[in-house]
Amino acid sequence: MARKAFASSARGRRAAKSGKPMPDSQIDFSDIPELTDEQLRRARRVGRPRSGHAKQLIAIRIDPRLLKQLRRLAAKQSKPYQTLIHELLERAAKKRVA
Repeated sequence: MARKAFASSARGRRAAKSGKPMPDSQIDFSDIPELTDEQLRRARRVGRPRSGHAKQLIAIRIDPRLLKQLRRLAAKQSKPYQTLIHELLERAAKKRVA
């Protein structure tokens, strides 16, 4: 069986080979300053906001040329390509139901 190639550089492949995981207990945090109360008050959650409308993660195979076209179209509309695909599928599904 062929080895799975890394998408990164040769340097990345070498680092992944030689890198050994370090347990948290061995990490030295002594040079990291404590956060102040003001910094903790201003802290905000980073990442995707929680909503009541979570979407299902799926895998789908799309022809590379079609995907390239969809990405280009999404870029013209200044939106993520997955959002564009969702909107196109939603519109098509509504047409079929109506």
